Amino acid sequence: MTATSGFSPARLLMGVVADVRNSNISCEHLATALAAKRSAAYLPLASFSVRGGKIMTAPTEHDPPEIVIAESLERELSLVRGAAAGSLSGLFGPRSITWQVNRESAIFLGAGRALLLQLAHPWVAAAVEQHSDTFANPIGRFHRTFSTVFTMVFGTLDQSLAAARHLHRRHAAIEGKFNSAAGPFPVGSPYCANEVSALRWVHATLWETAPMAYALVLPPLARDQRERYYAEGRLFAALFGIPTQYLPPDWAAFSAYIDAMTRSSTLTVTEVARVMAHRLLSGADTWLPVPPGYKALTAALLPPRLRDGFALRYGKAERDAAQQFIARARRIYPFLPSRLRYVGPYQEAEQRLAGKTQPDFVARMCNRFWMGQPELGHWPV
Repeated sequence: MTATSGFSPARLLMGVVADVRNSNISCEHLATALAAKRSAAYLPLASFSVRGGKIMTAPTEHDPPEIVIAESLERELSLVRGAAAGSLSGLFGPRSITWQVNRESAIFLGAGRALLLQLAHPWVAAAVEQHSDTFANPIGRFHRTFSTVFTMVFGTLDQSLAAARHLHRRHAAIEGKFNSAAGPFPVGSPYCANEVSALRWVHATLWETAPMAYALVLPPLARDQRERYYAEGRLFAALFGIPTQYLPPDWAAFSAYIDAMTRSSTLTVTEVARVMAHRLLSGADTWLPVPPGYKALTAALLPPRLRDGFALRYGKAERDAAQQFIARARRIYPFLPSRLRYVGPYQEAEQRLAGKTQPDFVARMCNRFWMGQPELGHWPV
């Protein structure tokens, strides 16, 4: 990171926060204001290195926010188009580790973990509280999330790019201010869903959790497979508009980033996040019951500091419940027929590559379960 003498990214951020705290400034205007104040004094570099045993990342948790605007998203999407497997295969294609992992319905075993890791970021928790209908329509929220992610992963190239633009437009409307202080974020400070470091954390929770859930019931990825999977994940991050220089270069650095984040004050479980987590894990807002073993498994998969922050019980009873839950899953899962084991969007993609113009009945029904709609490329309301 290069700075002029006496320059402090934290002071710059707080100066911009002071400018906008009492205004209705948008994410786009915040990006412009930050760029103007930063241009002569601050240049973010792509550094992920270890110094004195501490992971050093740029930008750090204290750096000024970097907003993904439409123009910067399109720059990243142009790179995606050049690196994609093909127009029909989409971003990754059938030979990718991403398809191998994300076709498995077992990845849902880690959904609770990924969601709570996201809620531990105060920006995400504030955005869900102020802008989401998660509790009024939890199934709809589930469908919108998986529809977007599965379209990015298994859709045609055009469908993947359309999903990225759709997500960016939705995020562009999600902005606000903190009603109370949370970790390093003071009351009244602004947040934007399209901010790079927040997007990077959401991306990280998804990309780390999927192979973790995969390994609960199937042989874990070998080292070379894990590196390939992370390299593909850097391409997936471009669909969020995250520039490559903001991402760790390999799996080891990625793991160090995750570890540094889980230990940092940036992840602070607020009371709002705690209440949301318990409502979601209790299944109180849906007719679908959440098995006690799933809640125990979610607690087991979380870093201890964040598990305690969410006030999740994890004593002997919970450890036993999690182990029994996974033991049953390991006995049953490998013997499931592929039409049940593999998610509908993967089945649709395989059929598309085989020359079919529409998914068959089973794939359409699986799609309705996972996405709330029969085919990729449409957005449930």
